[in-house]
Amino acid sequence: TSRRCPPLLHLRSRPSAMPAEPAAAHAAEKPPLTSDYLDCAQLRFSLGCTTVADKAPLKAQLLKQIEEKEMAPFYRATCEALGWEADAALLAKLEAANATELARLSDAIKTAEESEGESEICSAMLAKAEFLMRIGERAKALAALEETYAKTVGLGPKLDLLLTKLRLALFFDDKKLTADTIDAAKGLLDQGGDWERRNRLKVYEAVFHISTRSFKKAADLLLDSVATFTATELISYNTFVLYTVTTSLLSLPRADLKSKVIDAPEILQVLGEIPHLANLLNGLYECRYRTLMEALVGIVDSLYADRYMHAHTRFYWRELRVLAYNQFLESYRSVSLAGMATSFGVSADFLDKELSGFIAAERLSCKIDKVNLVVSSTRPDKQSAQFHSAIKQGDLLLNRLQKLSRVINV
Repeated sequence: TSRRCPPLLHLRSRPSAMPAEPAAAHAAEKPPLTSDYLDCAQLRFSLGCTTVADKAPLKAQLLKQIEEKEMAPFYRATCEALGWEADAALLAKLEAANATELARLSDAIKTAEESEGESEICSAMLAKAEFLMRIGERAKALAALEETYAKTVGLGPKLDLLLTKLRLALFFDDKKLTADTIDAAKGLLDQGGDWERRNRLKVYEAVFHISTRSFKKAADLLLDSVATFTATELISYNTFVLYTVTTSLLSLPRADLKSKVIDAPEILQVLGEIPHLANLLNGLYECRYRTLMEALVGIVDSLYADRYMHAHTRFYWRELRVLAYNQFLESYRSVSLAGMATSFGVSADFLDKELSGFIAAERLSCKIDKVNLVVSSTRPDKQSAQFHSAIKQGDLLLNRLQKLSRVINV
């Protein structure tokens, strides 16, 4: 009978409530996972980001990680991406170390195949796959992980391999591979699986949704994981809270924002450690719009340098302002342009241009009286809004029926 392949060991922020895997004693020999691997991808991204002012410390930190982990392929790719001149001596040293280690790992696999059992073979294959992944050999690491997965038995070890594969996909920003791997992991979880792996997968999936601008899905998954966060090999807890708060602001109604975010003790304990985040959250909820706008500027700078949020920074900047303007106008039938500008800490001219653009795009239900310099709300009542919605949906249904009838007649 085949023996279970030993599961990977993962860093936990609290003791697991689940019983240990049968092979846990063998896995305990491995060091716990850290975020160092994905931190390298973030450092490289930050070095290519135009808003990062002082890049010297980041470059030194990245080069230190590359040398310590002997990441020759990643170093070569980084030099090409950032336009650095590669250090030939360093690159030769890293490549020689990689060749030596690969030969050792290949010999270990061969020895295991000749004289040891399935569990030892699987462990040797996994060690080689993790090494290839660590140094930045994407294609070879992916092939090695697939080969190891084919020989692995047991839901737990298979899920651990899929989580490892997800880290590889996120490292190289391969969205298709990420989506496919998440689906595969969900399929295994439908057959069973402990709560710790299930909750870690939620964080992985949430990060993927953030990268694809599905903020509502990301917020739901992140909020489900607040009390059980253990995916420290993916992101730090402070980054997790940053993602949770920023996505929730655009996704949750005020009542849910209060109960699930503002009053959550797990979020409150680190909220003050993240620059501008407390002012962003409380500024919107407490209608302190000047504070909100000031905090939004700082938060957007942070999000712009984040590899998952970077592409969506302008969207976030726009949508949160629309949300704040709508919330402000809900309290008034009309308000002076100067008064509203004072509340938001901006000039009347800036606010005039800002509101005009959003009104033209039908994002705000108001109009501006340029003679009296007054902003008047034109928000329809609930019954009228439902009537117009029903008419719009009816028109869409009729159009679809007409298209269907033409197809049937043909």
